[in-house]
Amino acid sequence: MANTIQFTEEEVSQINQLRQDVSNVFTQLGQLQIEKERRISELDGFKEQLLNKHKELQQTEEELFKGLNEKYGDGNYDPATNTFTPTEKSEESVEESVTN
Repeated sequence: MANTIQFTEEEVSQINQLRQDVSNVFTQLGQLQIEKERRISELDGFKEQLLNKHKELQQTEEELFKGLNEKYGDGNYDPATNTFTPTEKSEESVEESVTN
């Protein structure tokens, strides 16, 4: 049987410190992963809220322009001058409107 060797206190201390450092790194990696998943979940939720709000705004826009189109007809709006220029109807469309 082989003779046993006793490590010095300094060597044992170095081994223990290394084990503790490795354990700390694994703990921090685990905490980092948990935090990462939490934040991704939060961002996904926020993204979903924004996408829903965007859909609502699209519907509002559609309804607004439908109402304006019914009231003023087809045309172009210039936000810089706040003016609306109706689209001129061709003679055929005017005739169709008159005959209907």
